[in-house]
Amino acid sequence: MKRTRRDAVRIRHQRVRGSVSGTTERPRLSIFRSNQHIYAQVIDDVAQHTLVAASTLDTELKTSLASGANCEASTAVGKLIAQRALAKGIQKVVFDRGGNLYHGRVQALAEAAREAGLDF
Repeated sequence: MKRTRRDAVRIRHQRVRGSVSGTTERPRLSIFRSNQHIYAQVIDDVAQHTLVAASTLDTELKTSLASGANCEASTAVGKLIAQRALAKGIQKVVFDRGGNLYHGRVQALAEAAREAGLDF
């Protein structure tokens, strides 16, 4: 049976999650990319609790973005997740690309979060 792109992402995600986990001191910045939107969460894996979240569906971003599926939208989500994390006192995170390649929308989100002050 032929492996689909979604299967490849799932397999990469399992492999990445084996080596990446967040702690209370350094939580995990997890990315999920769909065809129409992008989502980011800062997660404490020890407590199994989401500390901060942002996506292209947030009311702050939804009205100002023409589309949720481009690099411009990913940059806006990266800035927003960094602002919310810094407001909660989170400065250092571990980046979890969620099985996606570090390219395009995932890279744009990561670079925007770094520029806004997150350290990873």
